[in-house]
Amino acid sequence: MPSARAAVSRYYSGALGANVSPDRILLTASTSEAYAFVFKLLADPGDEVLVPSPSYPLFDYLAALDSVRVIQYPLVYQSSWVIDFDALSRSITSRARAIVLVNPNNPTGSFLKQFELGPLLALCREHNLPLISDEVFADYAFEDQAPLVRSLTGSKEILTFCLSGLSKVAALPQLKLGWIVVGGPPPHRAKTFEGLELIADTYLSVSAPVQWAAPVLLDLRAEMQRQILGRVVANRSFLASQIGPASPWKLLSTEGGWYAVLEAPRIHSEEDWVLNLLNQDGVLVQPGFFFDFAREAFLVISLLTPEDVFREGIRRILARG
Repeated sequence: MPSARAAVSRYYSGALGANVSPDRILLTASTSEAYAFVFKLLADPGDEVLVPSPSYPLFDYLAALDSVRVIQYPLVYQSSWVIDFDALSRSITSRARAIVLVNPNNPTGSFLKQFELGPLLALCREHNLPLISDEVFADYAFEDQAPLVRSLTGSKEILTFCLSGLSKVAALPQLKLGWIVVGGPPPHRAKTFEGLELIADTYLSVSAPVQWAAPVLLDLRAEMQRQILGRVVANRSFLASQIGPASPWKLLSTEGGWYAVLEAPRIHSEEDWVLNLLNQDGVLVQPGFFFDFAREAFLVISLLTPEDVFREGIRRILARG
């Protein structure tokens, strides 16, 4: 519906200061479906997409359902998370069809840095690869930091697919509305959009009620985001305050998102850490290996937990160190 696409356009203008015309917006039932549409458009069976590691453990499944192979490229931690461009370049083969960027990343909470943007675009141009930018957490930056790239919706140099949706933007995952913003050189962009429209019209998966409701739902996002961001920032601040210079625990730097990453003392494996905390302390965290961290031991902690529960949980975790 034009009214739903116009509402998404207004969201980008108000939230990110981005000029996104409605005719660049394709509606989907979710961000997962958006990935599936883009994979269908770009890749044949056996082709490859490059995805960051660590990252959310969904790409393998989404790609496999479209008979596409996932090739991981590493993010490395150097006081903050950055792309290992040498490794990314070495990972590109003749079967590569796109580079996936999660911005900010889940669970590392790292945004693309301004100094990374140029090399990333140059690499895409060199190998004629589109960029798929998953921006579902873009509204949840901890600070307004100039060195961070908040969105790639304004990209005109290369073909880009920027993905988001109500699930995180308005904390409404069950209402099933996502979208793709297509960017790049206008002629290429127009042809690409036609291909996506053909796929979307084949499935017709976006319901009419959520499209009618989209303008109101997106207008309500500000209050929901204020509450979420207030909670995650408060919980992260408390966690940081509990880890002193002499602590065996290390809180990794993050720039946004809903999660914190703790590096645990290497006295147990990640699996033992997680199971001991669950069985003996009643605390639920996720192990780093769920997200393909390159080494141990890391714990991924939700910052969405109510503050009193979160504080008690952190005390129990740190008491184990």
